[in-house]
Amino acid sequence: MKSAQASDSAYIARPGIIRSTRRMTRLEKFFEITLPGQESLNHEPGQFVMVSVPGVGEAPISVASSPAKKDSFELVVRNAGAVSAALHALGNGDVVGIRGPFGKGFPTGMFKGRDLLLVSGGLGIVPLRSLINFVIDNRGDFGKVTILLGCKTPQDMLFGDEVGQWVKRLDINCSCTVDRSDPDWKGNVGLITALIPGVSLEAKRTFAVIVGPPIMYKFVILELLKKEIPARQIILSLERHMKCGMGKCGHCQIGEYYCCQDGPVFSYDRIQGKPEAL
Repeated sequence: MKSAQASDSAYIARPGIIRSTRRMTRLEKFFEITLPGQESLNHEPGQFVMVSVPGVGEAPISVASSPAKKDSFELVVRNAGAVSAALHALGNGDVVGIRGPFGKGFPTGMFKGRDLLLVSGGLGIVPLRSLINFVIDNRGDFGKVTILLGCKTPQDMLFGDEVGQWVKRLDINCSCTVDRSDPDWKGNVGLITALIPGVSLEAKRTFAVIVGPPIMYKFVILELLKKEIPARQIILSLERHMKCGMGKCGHCQIGEYYCCQDGPVFSYDRIQGKPEAL
């Protein structure tokens, strides 16, 4: 009976009140949302929620904040369709529908005591930020932490102020690269794969996490395998496959897996050889 009730409740959208917003880039907008009468979203890093705008529709959006943030949660929405455009038109005090959280997040229990190599490209920093801040909140539970971030231009870098703080931390190694530079950019220029060969790591004790555009995965995985990181320790978020969040529509199916139920986080050995995954 409990599992049936949990399943039924997942269909019901709770009201979420927009506490604050800010423009991040030309296409991305940040939202902080509270759930009246509920202390926290109770999510794991890597999970997503279904966000609805009445009269417009619903879309899956990855949670950007750490579970340690209890009184609200954070999303970043790219303006890429009808629902996201409607969300971009909303502001402080407006109400949206929230279902979830859904899916399997990053296996943080398995990460404890291990070294971490966290790699993101473009919008992939959004779900990875949830994991990064979780690791920072529990820094003593993890070994060496290396963060590699990439985006098209310096203007496309999300959470730039936070990234600057990560770079300054003595207990984290953080490097950024852009595809195209500008006169003010002092960092690396080029594809994110160019940063991986210079990373010093112990393959057997390292978990690598990758989040980014599909074209990035193949080449980053090749570089990680060259580093001899086992396939079971290469962790991917396939959050771009998300559709209904309930395993009902079939649009996120990857072989025998439903991405919204069995993922969106997978180890590479589980989806290796499934061309529809990457």
